[in-house]
Amino acid sequence: MNKPIALITGATSGIGEATARVLAASHRLILCGRRTELLNNLQEELQGDTDVTTLSFDIRERIEAEQALDSLDSHWQNIEVLINNAGNAHGLDFIQEGSVEDWEAMLDINVKGLLYVSKKILPGMIARKKGHVVNIGSIAGKEVYPKGNVYCASKFAVDAITQGMRLDLNPYGIRVTEIKPGLVNTEFSEVRFKGDKARAAGVYEGYEPLTAPDIADTVRYVVLAPPHVTIAEMVVLPTAQASATLVNKNG
Repeated sequence: MNKPIALITGATSGIGEATARVLAASHRLILCGRRTELLNNLQEELQGDTDVTTLSFDIRERIEAEQALDSLDSHWQNIEVLINNAGNAHGLDFIQEGSVEDWEAMLDINVKGLLYVSKKILPGMIARKKGHVVNIGSIAGKEVYPKGNVYCASKFAVDAITQGMRLDLNPYGIRVTEIKPGLVNTEFSEVRFKGDKARAAGVYEGYEPLTAPDIADTVRYVVLAPPHVTIAEMVVLPTAQASATLVNKNG
């Protein structure tokens, strides 16, 4: 199949999984994540629509990430689109009560993992003078909210890294986009609240939140824009949400 190649991190659920489905019509896919069985299931589902391969690794582990990406054969090396989607929130605590382990997890996944993958993929884009990096940020990268401290810091870092990428990669014709969703009903809150399903469900009650396919559609839109067009930044909120902290739950 003569389609461009897109690599998606965090493809086993949520926005990453939904993005894989919408890009299957236009791209060959490299699906990355930690949960091998889910990767294999998605590969099997999409294989009839496009060419798909998978890489199972923990994005927090630099050597593991590098080895996985180095294992790609020549058929998969000309990656045109990199979608840095993998990310998590851990805990919702006042700064003085926060867990060091939670802080490290968020910085390792949201910031360092993005950098590890980008560093491996960008040289090929630079050599070909062609490519598109899409970083999935957050409204938390624009506005800090109570108890958001380190999670917000990690997403502010994604915003700064994205802007830096756009500057540094400009001479090579590489497009760089950041998509900043508001409230999206995925595994996000369940992970943040350590598996407390009731507490996680409460985050999305009383209004209609975004869904993973909503954000996947925005990814498709920016990726399929004409080559001379870069959607530099896109903030996507549910209609009920006006800011990081203001949500109309009486609608």
